[in-house]
Amino acid sequence: MTITQFSHRAAVLAVLAATAGLALALPAQAAPQSAPWAAGEAAPAAVAAGDLAAARSAVQSPAVLGQLGDFFARRGVPPTQPLQLGAAAEAKAAAQADPTLVGATVPVYTLDPGFVAGTKGSPVARADFTATEAVAADGQKASVWAVQQNGSWRVVNIASGSDETDYAARGAAGGGGTVFREPQVNAWYVLRAGRVLPLDTEARESVGANGTSLAAYQQLVHRRYGDKLPGSAYDKAGLGGGFSPTTASVAQQGAGAVGGALGLPVPALTAAGALGVTALAGAGLAVRRRARG
Repeated sequence: MTITQFSHRAAVLAVLAATAGLALALPAQAAPQSAPWAAGEAAPAAVAAGDLAAARSAVQSPAVLGQLGDFFARRGVPPTQPLQLGAAAEAKAAAQADPTLVGATVPVYTLDPGFVAGTKGSPVARADFTATEAVAADGQKASVWAVQQNGSWRVVNIASGSDETDYAARGAAGGGGTVFREPQVNAWYVLRAGRVLPLDTEARESVGANGTSLAAYQQLVHRRYGDKLPGSAYDKAGLGGGFSPTTASVAQQGAGAVGGALGLPVPALTAAGALGVTALAGAGLAVRRRARG
């Protein structure tokens, strides 16, 4: 088994393939609904336990565990980049990494384009991929991402850190609800009782320390991304996952703001499957680490 992406956390966190995830089959610049979403209306469908078990099985295969050893040996540096470590030393470090999977495999939900467009009945987020935390013998952590493709589950990325499972646990400990991400601004939220509540610093900056109503959040993300849906000038200019010379420098500076995160040149992996995977940002972006809240 070959893992499609092998990335440092900083390379995969700030963008959803330059809003490729929002550029799915939707009416161009759809107007937001004026009526508020009902409290139970916007929760996405749960991922079946059987799917999570199958994803876990893919992650714990010997081939993936071997890749994890390599990842930890390189401390997240992609194989395409040089390492100040000889081949023999790297192989020894990989063997000593002794990666272990910890905790449950969790679904990772991402802001839904239909919700952004204001399409009635759209959930606030959609299941995008699954994540499983892995820990090395020296304490390094990684998140292993899996998607369903052509009827089977496969691992598509390893990212440093354990944000995906950490925020899922944080949401559950705080009273439950659906944890989801708005990757364009590195924000993690939990949808609970009809309110969108923040789980990290970026989310608090977005919706305030006490969160906001579902309707207010829909209006917020429509203002941010409503003009970047299919058929928009942004989409026609090829910026919904393409390369824009005028914004390339942002990738070197770090995409902290929405404007920077939406036009980055992204080597994208598109993996359509039962979880509705959109696109996962690949290696090569110099995006700042997300502040932990």
